[in-house]
Amino acid sequence: MGNMTSNVAAKLAFFPPSPATYGVSKDEETGKLMFTGVTPEKSMDVHQITTKSGNKVVATFWKDPFARFTLIYSHGNAADLGQMVELFIELRAHLRVNVMSYDYSGYGASTGKPSEVNTYHDIEAVYNCLRSEYGIKQEEMVLYGQSVGSGPTLYLAIRHVTCPVLVIHGTKDEVVNMSHGKRLWELSKDKYDPLWVKGGGHCNLESYPEYIKHLRKFITAMEKLALNNPPTKQADDEPSITKTKHHCCLRFRKK
Repeated sequence: MGNMTSNVAAKLAFFPPSPATYGVSKDEETGKLMFTGVTPEKSMDVHQITTKSGNKVVATFWKDPFARFTLIYSHGNAADLGQMVELFIELRAHLRVNVMSYDYSGYGASTGKPSEVNTYHDIEAVYNCLRSEYGIKQEEMVLYGQSVGSGPTLYLAIRHVTCPVLVIHGTKDEVVNMSHGKRLWELSKDKYDPLWVKGGGHCNLESYPEYIKHLRKFITAMEKLALNNPPTKQADDEPSITKTKHHCCLRFRKK
């Protein structure tokens, strides 16, 4: 019964674009993985990471040479990485962060099937990649969950001690009522000023100027917090991860 319920939930929650909007191939000269079907970006590293489920998920690391934090971005349920290149470039530039993004099992060029459990295994594998491949510490990560991405984001975040929480929600969200966002913020132990985007719906928060301004304000506050409260040796073993989440699927404005 539990497995049947999980399968039904997966069909209702996950809508990977079909066909995928990109592919992955290996550069014959360098041996590095690269995206096909989208414009390549020199500062983007492409990974295929094996999860606990045995799936290979695609992850991209967008490096900013002056970044203090790395954003682990868990996207919504109706997009894949090929559609989000422009967004990641803008987030890196405006927030001055590294961005680690990934496709869930069954999305894009990731193998397997999308499910709640698989998203947990996916984000764990991405987190381990950041630690092993880039030497990024836990206290240098910000977890960002968008719509269905809030699930794996919270799964990873609740394992740690303290997490300053930012909630962003549109006041005119027709899919997830804003009362849910307010309740999440109320239940958070370590609250950061929320952003209730006036007139914002479920799919257009990125188009509002206050969205990126508030995210930048949040990152700046976390940078100051890190400088004023350096981790102790004990905290370095199991420090906090900051997180932000908003309930929004992903759509892009064409320039």
